[in-house]
Amino acid sequence: MAWDEDRVSFLDENGEVASLPAAWTDIDPVDPFVVVAAGRCPFRVEDLVAVADLIDTLRSRGVAGMAP
Repeated sequence: MAWDEDRVSFLDENGEVASLPAAWTDIDPVDPFVVVAAGRCPFRVEDLVAVADLIDTLRSRGVAGMAP
């Protein structure tokens, strides 16, 4: 059992109690980023900045295949 996430409990076809992450259902509130992006962009700004920083770090170290 995962204690770090909300879960939804239900009775399965055998009448046994089962659960699954609430995020897999429409019971959890929608992520505001998903609403604002409306399917236009799969990346968040902070993720793109982190990738750019990683590329800069790799270039400064002279990693093979990364032009300085």
